[in-house]
Amino acid sequence: MSDRYVKVEIQVEEMKSLGEDAEKEGVDAEQQLPVCSPPASASPDPSSLTVAGRDASNTCRYRVKNRSKLGKDAKNSCGKHTSDVSLHGPVVSAHVGKNLNRLLGHERTLLVKGTGKILQGKLETNGNYANIQPSKNNQETRREDGFKLAKKRRPVTVDISKAKTSLEALKLSVKQLKWKEFPLGRRAPCDIYWHGVSFHDNENIVSGQVNKFPGMMEMLRKINLSRAVRTMQELFPEEYDFYPRSWILPEECQQFSTQIRMVKESDATLNPTFIVKPDGGSQGDGIYLIRDPGDLKLMVGTQAKQAVVQEYIQKPLLIDKLKFDIRLYVLLKSLEPLEIYIAKEGLTRFCTEPYQEPSQKNLSHVFMHLTNYSLNVHSGNFVHSDSQSTGSKRTLSSVLYRLAAKGVDIKKVWSDIIALVIKTAIAVVPELRVHYQSDIPPGKPGPTCFQILGFDILLMKNLKPVLLEVNSNPSMRIEHEQEVTPGVFEYVPSPVDEEVKVGVIRDTLRLVDPGRKKPSISQLRPGGLEHGEEIPMEAEPQERSPDEGALPSLCLKQVYPKYTKQFNYLRLVERIAALFIRFLGVKGNMRLGPTAFRTFIRTCKLSNSIFSMASVDILYIDITRRWAGTMPDSREAGMGLQAFVEAFFHLAGRRFKSLPLREQVASLLELCEAQLESQTGGEERRSVSCSRAMPRAVKSQTPGHTNPLLNSPAPLRRASSQDYRLHQRLKPRTLRANVEN
Repeated sequence: MSDRYVKVEIQVEEMKSLGEDAEKEGVDAEQQLPVCSPPASASPDPSSLTVAGRDASNTCRYRVKNRSKLGKDAKNSCGKHTSDVSLHGPVVSAHVGKNLNRLLGHERTLLVKGTGKILQGKLETNGNYANIQPSKNNQETRREDGFKLAKKRRPVTVDISKAKTSLEALKLSVKQLKWKEFPLGRRAPCDIYWHGVSFHDNENIVSGQVNKFPGMMEMLRKINLSRAVRTMQELFPEEYDFYPRSWILPEECQQFSTQIRMVKESDATLNPTFIVKPDGGSQGDGIYLIRDPGDLKLMVGTQAKQAVVQEYIQKPLLIDKLKFDIRLYVLLKSLEPLEIYIAKEGLTRFCTEPYQEPSQKNLSHVFMHLTNYSLNVHSGNFVHSDSQSTGSKRTLSSVLYRLAAKGVDIKKVWSDIIALVIKTAIAVVPELRVHYQSDIPPGKPGPTCFQILGFDILLMKNLKPVLLEVNSNPSMRIEHEQEVTPGVFEYVPSPVDEEVKVGVIRDTLRLVDPGRKKPSISQLRPGGLEHGEEIPMEAEPQERSPDEGALPSLCLKQVYPKYTKQFNYLRLVERIAALFIRFLGVKGNMRLGPTAFRTFIRTCKLSNSIFSMASVDILYIDITRRWAGTMPDSREAGMGLQAFVEAFFHLAGRRFKSLPLREQVASLLELCEAQLESQTGGEERRSVSCSRAMPRAVKSQTPGHTNPLLNSPAPLRRASSQDYRLHQRLKPRTLRANVEN
């Protein structure tokens, strides 16, 4: 008999029922039994085993789940079980082995202590341990363990009391995921709150997730979106040429009239058409076409009407001689870090009259020029179809397939659409960050946010995508109104809408599932990542919930930060917004006061003998007054983000006169951020020297918290500037995204 014994531990992972014999023998589901080493044929490499030595014969580990058995029986458990289970050879007692086989279905998982190796096998009737498959590594075993634990977790709770028109699609999605819905709300907190209009539909949420961002509805109004894109067009005119030239009414009415008159005087043959969109309009309400500035409807009663006038796209791509646009669903999953997903499937909405280029005779033909579903559905030519490739509303994939059959490079079209979406999101994110910190200040209890947006995109005849607008509340209704009898209407299911919208909502919920394992990535700063660095964000198999086995693959494709390298250099305004938020001071504030603006100038050392603090005050007053006149409804005094951006551009122009605007802004950003970083380092050194009780080696930053004085570290800022300079020297490569239908 050998004096050295090998300790292995039988790990019982799952047991559904106990047999009668098991109860008589007193076998517990979570006991750990001492067993001998298996035969050489079933044993791992001896060098990998942990040998107990001579004292192993006196060692017995036995853990009892039932506390009532502790005491005398437990004290004698070692001797009792060593008498039942033979430790004097390479065989386990056949009697015990038989009972264990009945308990566990003959299969065992053996963990070799000290090695991390896993053996899968079974106990035969003679007590021998036999391998039934090769050893699994730790990763595979942890994956299986994760599945079993996930099965036992409680269902995700969703408050759908504020869902409004998206209710039916949401209920179907929750049912497919086997989650729990609360149609009337819930006193206890829910995991997810689904709002129909805005973040403020429910003011009493302090945890969980909400499907709306604060400020998104205001940010995507026609005027604010046009201003945000216009700012980016000043910095990157070539990259943001997908948005039509726009004028804001009534403040730019005179400018619009003057420019159009000059165009017509320079070339009498030119007679452009313009489309006027009310600032707060939706579903095509109040939209009209004009060819002369004198046709503008500037007043509504005694009040000036706020609107946007844009160049009309006169040569759109036609299918069946009809104009159409694309409704693409985009998920903004988070702001910090910025995560954007695009639905692989969308909708195409067709006009109901054959298209003709605009003329004075047909300017009022809305069924010819406007693609809005809410308008065309009232046309006698509107076709409700159960097919995805026919009718007045079709799936995007059916249209792309048809274009591909004609030789169109669909990958190039899809690539351009992805670029449009990312650039638009980068344009609106800075303002959203200001709203977010106002409603959910750092350190204050509050939910996290995500939101589904509706991008309306028009393809020109040359296949270039043009952004028409972005909807903060895209319709998620999966039924349409149909006239059953004259004058009697009812809602009937729409297969095309259900196919697209239920998938978008369901997979959005899957992505924000609180139980979903999140990838370990560093927090993205406003400056972005270093040039060339990619973040692995694709979901791995072990991150899937067991309930997702019967579900289709995700219909939402991540495009950012996946394509960080191509677009990171565009995030200059977001870095300006970080400076703006840094100097707001008061939590929840969205306006920069004169004292805070002077503090910004002093801290960043932007004043000198030529540009004194008196000049700073004059600059603040001039810009603030001008922007106050453009926003008559605003009740807050001070400088908003857009006004601060204008002031920042002015300061950059004064400081770096010989450079183009974008290089002026990038240089001033580096200067300001370097000053903040140097002051932050000085404060940290002073705090260390004054705190004698704290050892220097103990000082560290709390994980998950960014520096309150500086939101963008120097290496990331330098990398962002390098991205920009590299982009200036080299022609950017066209983004080629894979088309996944």
